[in-house]
Amino acid sequence: MQIIALTGGIASGKSTVSGRLAEHGAVIVDADRLAREVVEPGTEGLAAIRARFGDGVIADDGTLDRPALGAVVFNDRSALADLNAITHPAVWRAALERFAAAEASDPDAVVVYDVPLLVEASADRPLRFDRVVVVEADRTERIRRLVAERGMSEADALRRIGAQADDEQRRAVADIVIDNNGTRDELLRRVDALWNDLRSAG
Repeated sequence: MQIIALTGGIASGKSTVSGRLAEHGAVIVDADRLAREVVEPGTEGLAAIRARFGDGVIADDGTLDRPALGAVVFNDRSALADLNAITHPAVWRAALERFAAAEASDPDAVVVYDVPLLVEASADRPLRFDRVVVVEADRTERIRRLVAERGMSEADALRRIGAQADDEQRRAVADIVIDNNGTRDELLRRVDALWNDLRSAG
């Protein structure tokens, strides 16, 4: 089994790359999906968030009130660090369970860990991947996509990009950088070439 970490900043095209790899047969483990699962009602994660931030971040139906929590941590680095200390390790434990299940099902599987905050969460667990793939697009192009395709204001786009690791930080952990400043077809061809490389290496 190969475990490939796939990361990239918002609007870099990471989701397109992940989707194409899934079409080729990769097992996708989605960190964002796991992040939702580890704070569902009844989980240790939600209990820990409630203990740290109070009942005000819990909705009437017992689920996490994400806007309320966001209002607490958005401008408070200490509070955000506390939240990350709860969620990041829980997500990593869940990911390890998915990796083990994939290997049990197919020892030759290519598992892609789709993780937007790879660099930001790296202090919570070792970078134990066969390869780290970073999808990259110029900052101006990412802002254009966020405004044109997701309806964000330019100020919101800049805030979202600024809250994440920068290109230099992601390149520092990358084994492979996929450029996505061109067309979708160009990106898909690069992903197809990556898949062929991964299968030949496996």
